[in-house]
Amino acid sequence: MVGWLSYVDVVDGAAKLRGEGTMQARIQRPTGAFIGASWAALLIGMVVYVSGLWNADIQLNDKGYYFTVLMYGLFSAVSLQKTVRDRLEGIQVTNIYYGLCWLSLMLSILLLTVGLWNAKMSSSEKGFYAMSYLLSLFAAVAVQKNVRDVALMSDEAPQQAGEPGEAA
Repeated sequence: MVGWLSYVDVVDGAAKLRGEGTMQARIQRPTGAFIGASWAALLIGMVVYVSGLWNADIQLNDKGYYFTVLMYGLFSAVSLQKTVRDRLEGIQVTNIYYGLCWLSLMLSILLLTVGLWNAKMSSSEKGFYAMSYLLSLFAAVAVQKNVRDVALMSDEAPQQAGEPGEAA
């Protein structure tokens, strides 16, 4: 797939970083369509979730709970994606931090699940929150991956004449 590392790329890249392989990880620049779709999914998921909260007939403290769970989930998903990518690129990440990232993501999903399970809402409203939440988490990971890939491609690209950073 365009925009994603294949399993072979990841395995070969990790082996190369350990000095075991001869193939180099091939990270492709994500297409504009994939970048746009990722940002659109993130914005749609967040706006739909928050607008649902805004219009919900629930107490303000419940709205605050669900909003905080969304922010916590987005942060933990991005943090987990970054640590996984750091490990693939040979950047040291402690096992404690790596484990905390996984724990945080699972905890954020559990908090939403428990909140929705006990909420006095219709099943369709609960499904609405769950699906927009999961869309937002997935999109946050995709956006973070795209940002990282584009930054990596920009660092590796040779500078053209007249670009900043070139000696005169």
